[in-house]
Amino acid sequence: MPGKDVPLKILSDNRKAGHDYFLMDRFEAGMVLTGTEVKAAKDGKIQLKEAYAAVLGNEAWLLNAHFSQYSHGNRENHPPIRNRKLLLHRKEIDKLLGQTREKGLSLIPTKIYLKNGRIKCEIAVAKGKKLHDKRETERARTAEAEARAEMRRRA
Repeated sequence: MPGKDVPLKILSDNRKAGHDYFLMDRFEAGMVLTGTEVKAAKDGKIQLKEAYAAVLGNEAWLLNAHFSQYSHGNRENHPPIRNRKLLLHRKEIDKLLGQTREKGLSLIPTKIYLKNGRIKCEIAVAKGKKLHDKRETERARTAEAEARAEMRRRA
């Protein structure tokens, strides 16, 4: 019987999301994928740079995510960019729909990972950062790194 502390294998990480957005609520969603998409994902051939999620027709969708074609796929290979359905509970979809109707909030995929042999997508409700917010975050990160280095030097 698997324990609750299941190790996750991260297949793709959207590091740029934390830089460009304030990430608030996070949701774990399953994904509807074809066979060659699963093979490509397990090889780590996913790009989330320009990807986003949306609630369309009372269903959640992952849009603009790039799953490279599987190297051993034949004519049945999948198109690299297509809309992929996200599997969420109805209450979660309703909550996401309500939050994205607010001003300036988006749904951004932060990572895609393997959990118990299933490919999951973590999406976050996000608010876009302005340029001065990005600079502030960078300043804070630099100051924290310098403080850590100074503490290490003194110890």
